[in-house]
Amino acid sequence: MWSRVVGAVKQVLPGARKTTLWVIKLTCIVSALIFLLRYFGALPVIAAYLEPVMRLIGLPGEAALAYVSGYFVNIYSCIAVADTLSLSARSMTILAVLVMCSHNMIVETAVQKKTGSSALRIVLVRTISGLVLAFVLNKIMPPESESLGSLSLEPDGTFWEMFWPWLISLARLCVKMALIIFSLSVVQQLLKEFGVMDFLARLLKWPLKIFGLPQDTSFLWIIANTLGLAYGAAVIMQERETGGISNRHAQLLNTHISISHSNLEDLFLFWSVGGIWWIILLTRWVGSLILVWEERLEFYLKDRRSKRMTEGGR
Repeated sequence: MWSRVVGAVKQVLPGARKTTLWVIKLTCIVSALIFLLRYFGALPVIAAYLEPVMRLIGLPGEAALAYVSGYFVNIYSCIAVADTLSLSARSMTILAVLVMCSHNMIVETAVQKKTGSSALRIVLVRTISGLVLAFVLNKIMPPESESLGSLSLEPDGTFWEMFWPWLISLARLCVKMALIIFSLSVVQQLLKEFGVMDFLARLLKWPLKIFGLPQDTSFLWIIANTLGLAYGAAVIMQERETGGISNRHAQLLNTHISISHSNLEDLFLFWSVGGIWWIILLTRWVGSLILVWEERLEFYLKDRRSKRMTEGGR
């Protein structure tokens, strides 16, 4: 048994190291870009252009700052901004759905593209889905009054006063990502080695069928829903390289997790600042279900067209 464990770890380490370095390099580049945008005061300008859209989906104009921060950075930065506003539970729930569908867009899109999905499609799906779901919630949820606090994404110090906290935060994030990706890769390989993956596939058979997902995506679905899209996609990258999952199955899973992932930590964070967790969760699940079945229909029509062309050629 020990030799099997050691063998599984040795087998997965080269691929995990390669994936980790790629994800960390991309994260550092994007994080540095966002830091500079904030330092030079560009984020508030971007947010000002989005204010009419915020009003359309039932959010106060100031919420655009939280959306922009989350869209280009991550959930933490969005919540840090949103927490300075006195948003009602209704508005916080709408904002949560909007941002949880479309956050950390540059990094997560690049990671998903690496697994075989179209970057343009991922960006469009996540951005439009977030806006559509937020718009629907605005129409069906009872209205509430709003009161706003003061808020700004303007530079809050000199370059070096802003630089060192950013650098420390980035270093912590990189260490966390490296540990998680390595750990996930090892765990996944061990689960395969000892047959646990087959058990998980059987356990999730019907829930995945409802979502329109194949059984061989079960472990990856768990990873993405518990730890997040970037970590889930990082493991999908390794599965694609080793032939553990087909390109079509990876695309279906990518479509699902593009708007429904990290349903533990991120969901808890938004709940802690006033969001209604079960509405956030169910809204994203319904949205992802519709998207996956729509993509399955695309695959079906494409296969039919290819079959007709083949038969016509004969």
